Amino acid sequence: MSGLRIDYSGLPGLREDADVRTARRKLRRRTRQRYVAYARGVAWALFRRAAFLACLAVLPFFVLIRGGTFAYHRTAIGTWPALLLSVMATVLLLGVYAWRAGRRLGIRGNLRALAIRVGAGLAFVYVGYALVYVASVNVKSDDLRMEYASIHPLLRVASSALILADPGVVITDVGRTPEDYWLMGLPENEASLHFEQATGYVHALDLRTVGRPEWRNRLAELAFWALGFHSLRHVGTADHLHVSLRLPE
Repeated sequence: MSGLRIDYSGLPGLREDADVRTARRKLRRRTRQRYVAYARGVAWALFRRAAFLACLAVLPFFVLIRGGTFAYHRTAIGTWPALLLSVMATVLLLGVYAWRAGRRLGIRGNLRALAIRVGAGLAFVYVGYALVYVASVNVKSDDLRMEYASIHPLLRVASSALILADPGVVITDVGRTPEDYWLMGLPENEASLHFEQATGYVHALDLRTVGRPEWRNRLAELAFWALGFHSLRHVGTADHLHVSLRLPE
C-alpha cells in the first residue's frame, strides 16, 4: 500500500485549475508589490516636499538671527547696525522668494515688484514686533514683561522666533542685581550676562524647562546654539535653560 500512486495526468482540467490559481496568486503578489512601491514613492515625495517647504520657512529666520549674531561678534559695527545688516539680508532672501514664486506662477511686471515689496515689509514688521512685544503668557510675571526691552535686541528677536515656533515658551528671568543673588542664596557672579552690559542691554535670559517635554527643552537648547547664542541647561534656584549672547570679540 505504501507504494501506491494515484495518477492525475489523465485529468487535465484539475491541472489547468491549479495553474490558474498559481498564476492568480502571482498576479496578486505582483499587484501588491506595485501598490507598496507606489505608496512608498508617494510618501517619499511628500516627505521631500514637506522638508523642502520647512527649510524655506525656517531659512529667513536663520538668516535674520544667525546673520545678526555673526555680524555682531565678528565685526565692530555694533548692535543696531548688525541687526540692520541681517534684516537687509533677510529682505533680499524674501525678495528672491517672491521673484521665484512670481516666475513659477507667471506673475510679471508690477505684481512681481509688489510681491517683493510685501516680502520686505513683512521682514521689517516682524522685527519691529519682536523688539517691542512679548505676550504675558510667555513671561513669568508682569515685572519681567516690563523688563523685556532691556534684553539685547538680537536675543529678543531670537526669543520671539522660538515663541512663534513653540507658544508654550516662558521666560523666567532676565536682568539681575547683586542683591538678587543674595536673595536667591547664591554667590554673586560678577561676570554674569544677566547684569546690564556696556551695550546698555542685558545679554542673558532664562527659560522654563519644568513641566515641558524634554525633547522640546533639548530642541530649544540646540536651536539657540545653532543661531549663535550660548545655551546651557543648569540648576541655580531651579532647573532652567540659560541663554546668553556673548560680548563681541
